[in-house]
Amino acid sequence: MKLATLSLGLALIAGPALADPTGSYTVEGKSPGGAAYRGSAVITKTGETYKVTWTIGNEKTVGTAVGDDRFFAVGYRQGAEGGIAVYARDGKDWKGIWSQIGGTEVGIERLTPK
Repeated sequence: MKLATLSLGLALIAGPALADPTGSYTVEGKSPGGAAYRGSAVITKTGETYKVTWTIGNEKTVGTAVGDDRFFAVGYRQGAEGGIAVYARDGKDWKGIWSQIGGTEVGIERLTPK
């Protein structure tokens, strides 16, 4: 079992992405306090990683992601704050959760292809 887990981990780290989440998306979510928001996101391939740019209202947030056709995780910076988001494929959409560094609650988000 340990060997199988190690092999899977190495394949995920060293292997090429099976597919990727690149594209333009409509964003709908709820912040950790429960406030609803809408906006857009663009995901572009940047070598073995992805650049994720969210636009919510007048604010742009930029992050770096890793993942494949099933999931991706993003470390991001929003002004002086940073955080992490994790998304899983949900049909053609991506369903995610996120929190700022040091946060004690999570927000939820859905990315729908435009």
